[in-house]
Amino acid sequence: MSDYSSSVMGTNFSFPGQTAFYRGKVRDVYTVNEKLVMVASDRISAFDHVLPRPIPYKGQVLNQIAAHFLKETADIVPNWLEATPDPNVAIGVQCDAFRVEMVIRGYLAGHAWREYKAGKRMICGVAMPEGMKENDKFPEPLITPATKAEEGHDEDISREDIIANGIVAEEDYIQLEKYTRALFQRGTEMAARQGLILVDTKYEFGKKDGKIYLIDEIHTPDSSRYFYKEGYEERQKEGEHQKQLSKEFVREWLMANGFQGKEGQIMPVMPDDFVDQVTARYIELYEFITGMKFIKADNSDILGRIEGNISNYLKTL
Repeated sequence: MSDYSSSVMGTNFSFPGQTAFYRGKVRDVYTVNEKLVMVASDRISAFDHVLPRPIPYKGQVLNQIAAHFLKETADIVPNWLEATPDPNVAIGVQCDAFRVEMVIRGYLAGHAWREYKAGKRMICGVAMPEGMKENDKFPEPLITPATKAEEGHDEDISREDIIANGIVAEEDYIQLEKYTRALFQRGTEMAARQGLILVDTKYEFGKKDGKIYLIDEIHTPDSSRYFYKEGYEERQKEGEHQKQLSKEFVREWLMANGFQGKEGQIMPVMPDDFVDQVTARYIELYEFITGMKFIKADNSDILGRIEGNISNYLKTL
């Protein structure tokens, strides 16, 4: 059984030089002396709602996977990360974020499948071929951007609308597409080496001093969907569900319990055994995707540990 008191549902720190604080769905973000300090909490969100119970070690998993992939892709695009002074913390460059998420899909799954099943053959102005089954591979990965909402649902948007509405300048958007395809290709290759398929993912970018940076997390189970490569073809032939490592199983549990984030629906509370299963799935994904053993941090005083490690690092700047 997990000890939920050693999880991070939220933080409320105050650091010298702190000028802003923002609580995202999963991360608590502090601006300190023009640096961004991101604390990966153990909150979990689905259908754009934060669930009432934290998932032990989830924040550590996300933070360490994201740091791993940022280091492994720094040759493709510069990124915001400068240091990880704590298992749950990333510190780096503050950028002006582009107001779009660059979603890229290699397979017909999740939101794209739900649209396809409803009879749509266009998503974000991009055509999807006829005659596809759920989880089939697209001939070429599709970029299906979404507007970045401060609250509530991110909305699908086409490349044309992004440029026409001045959300991103055309020159920058073309560069974002190039980076997105190159990152997805690298992520696909890294996943394949570990016996996984990178199904779809999203990237966020920002700009500082005229230079584009990759920001936020990449290739984590919160921002990506993975299938197990072994047995993929057989499962597709038999019309079976794909075995996947992502948050989709949490969404499926919520749907089975009558919740899809719609008005008037009551969010169910996950029982202990399911929370333990979610922790196990996150740790499994960390070990699969990185090829490294997950070492649980000492969470006996997790908030004190995080605050102390951030403070000590900031003193070195």
